[in-house]
Amino acid sequence: MITIRHFIQHDYAAVDAIYQQGIDMGDATFQTRSPDWNYWNKAKLENCRLVATENNKVIGWAALSAVSNLDVFAGIAEVSIYIADITQGKGVGHQLLSSLINCSEENGFWTLQAGIFPENKTSLGLHQKNGFKVLATREKMGSMHGVWRDVVFLERRSSVVGI
Repeated sequence: MITIRHFIQHDYAAVDAIYQQGIDMGDATFQTRSPDWNYWNKAKLENCRLVATENNKVIGWAALSAVSNLDVFAGIAEVSIYIADITQGKGVGHQLLSSLINCSEENGFWTLQAGIFPENKTSLGLHQKNGFKVLATREKMGSMHGVWRDVVFLERRSSVVGI
């Protein structure tokens, strides 16, 4: 049985390994290696960090990052979600992302955004299934291994948190 719960620091070793799997896949992020605990901890908002577990083993994680330090943008956050290779395609991503959306709304976020490589069809589909809409494709957003990569920019507006 899959369980979604709040992240605790002890989970970071598994989160780190899953993040590195996503990086190694090549279509998840511009990052070349998973960050250390201190960097990750500072980058992710404490109130919206979740893990998916099966048999007490972390098999996926999702978290929010602030998009700005300005108060006016305090209700907008960027989504990160990574699923272990061995559990992809089993609905874990949907459970995790829908739980993250609920957590975001409980914490007053009115907009979630995501930037996804167009080649990552699974992630695009997952986000769209959970109410994200494609806004634009930003061309040549960054260079990765000598190749300029486009990024599809998506957002989800809350129907619960009023704007």
